[in-house]
Amino acid sequence: MILHLKNTISNQDAAKIAAEIKAFHVTSNGTNVLITGSGVKEVPAQISDKVDQFWVFPNDMQLASKSYLPTKREVKIGNVTIGGTTKNTVLIGGPCSVESEEQIRESAKLLVDLGLSTLRGGCYKPRTSPYSFQGMGLDGLKLLAQMREEFGLSVITEARDATHIDEIIEYSDVIQVGAKAMYDQGILRACAKTNKPVLIKRGFGTTLQEFVQAAEFVLSGGNENVILCERGIRTFETGTRFTLDLCGVAWLQEYTNLPIILDPSHAMGYAYGVPVLAKACVAMGIDGLLIEAHRNPKVAKSDASQQLTHQEFTELLNVLRPVAQSVGYQMV
Repeated sequence: MILHLKNTISNQDAAKIAAEIKAFHVTSNGTNVLITGSGVKEVPAQISDKVDQFWVFPNDMQLASKSYLPTKREVKIGNVTIGGTTKNTVLIGGPCSVESEEQIRESAKLLVDLGLSTLRGGCYKPRTSPYSFQGMGLDGLKLLAQMREEFGLSVITEARDATHIDEIIEYSDVIQVGAKAMYDQGILRACAKTNKPVLIKRGFGTTLQEFVQAAEFVLSGGNENVILCERGIRTFETGTRFTLDLCGVAWLQEYTNLPIILDPSHAMGYAYGVPVLAKACVAMGIDGLLIEAHRNPKVAKSDASQQLTHQEFTELLNVLRPVAQSVGYQMV
């Protein structure tokens, strides 16, 4: 249940009420909002005179539900706004991993030359094998921050676990919670304490409800800047890395109020399929795309098979722009 307290209730008194009924307490646009578990079906009698509005939900998809907030939430990434009433599809490009200053600078220059705004690059890599490249860590984060200063880009990078989440928050503009970290409450609760945008990737064995409930951890902690990212789920198919769940995206668009970004690179796992998947994604009227691109994918230290060359990335953007325009969006 979500309860909006009357505007005569002070923040201090709202906090006391929340403690009394064991509810989450956040403020949104000057309103004191209390959130209880979905098992609560009635306003507690002892506070009924203090409640202005309330909503009852069948499950713990609450703050992210269109039943609560029917309009899409607006999230600002640097100078670009997605969600809300805007019709922007942000194209986030860059390599899977930050490997060197020269490499990430070439990626940053490519984005600027193409009129794009957001650079991606992994610094702490959640690899399946302990013998694979694990990322440059803090040195990689500092390189991303340097590219932001030199080129005026926003940067997004992934938190592998809670041990370095403070570094990710400090150096990035968008905090990416990866598919393997979606259930890490240490990361989610830390993200809830900042107002920076948080992009949560769907776990490859995760239901849509579980996916949205990960977002609820961040929303219920007070950070309203949450973005969902569909990146493919694991099915019985072995010909592709994962299966991009566009049906799930349609469901999220129908039932949630959060901006949605898609990652066809991780879903497909092979560069040849990324452009056609990207076109399908953009045609759905989405808020963003994550596309991996490397100056020379053959020598990439991670996910070499799925990264586009810079030329392929440029050609894809030229194809995507008219697709976005056909559904009333623009690539930024």
